[in-house]
Amino acid sequence: MIEDKVIQDIISQKKLPHLKLRIKERAEAFTNSLFYTLFDEDTPVKENMEKLAFDFKELADLVCWEPEKPCAEIWEDYCGLLPGILRKLHKDAVAIAENDPAANSVEEVYLSYPGFFVIAVYRLSHELYKYKFPLVPRLMTECAHKITGTDINPGAEIGESFFIDHATGVVIGETAVIKNNVKIYQGVTLGALYVERELRNKKRHPTIEDNVTIYANATILGGETVVGANSIIGGNVWLTASVPENSFVTHSPQIKIKNRQQK
Repeated sequence: MIEDKVIQDIISQKKLPHLKLRIKERAEAFTNSLFYTLFDEDTPVKENMEKLAFDFKELADLVCWEPEKPCAEIWEDYCGLLPGILRKLHKDAVAIAENDPAANSVEEVYLSYPGFFVIAVYRLSHELYKYKFPLVPRLMTECAHKITGTDINPGAEIGESFFIDHATGVVIGETAVIKNNVKIYQGVTLGALYVERELRNKKRHPTIEDNVTIYANATILGGETVVGANSIIGGNVWLTASVPENSFVTHSPQIKIKNRQQK
């Protein structure tokens, strides 16, 4: 039998972070329901939007939404943005289908590409982030992170026709800015040069201009770092300084090949 002292100690420790784990569960359920409502042909839109309004109100209550910002008004405004988000996402899907020789159709992109899924959840969460809706946008992108292995902070600013190929291991920080027609491959990091609390609310992550391609495992760091338009960043590049437009940046490791049978 567990001693009362142990029970009380656990209870006292639980009070320190003051967690309500159902917030995470409800945010994931909200994300999935929203995704089905917007994309699944067999899911009725009107009925589900009404249910999502109720779910949104419940999330607002759980995360202590500010009383002077009625969540019903926020939800109505957010719903008005959804058609525009869908148009952006269709451009993303078309960009993937047109640039990836392995893609057989736009429908295949919607259904099977982790890069598209994580972009979709990012775009849906980003608008809530702009309303300063607490915690939920981050939990939405963490839902996609858990499924795809790609971490896009909802605060990042990403333009149209965005393409993430393979997706696994991509990290895009909160203050990153990505312009239009950018292609990113697996393992790419758009991060900060260093992490300090005083950098909060300051630009810590790079800016990627139009028509840039960043190949696998490249790392680009720093809030003042700008990758100029039409540039190509090769695989495994470590970049902490800006490069002008039309640049071709490569990393050249020294590779030695030796015949194992030679003595």
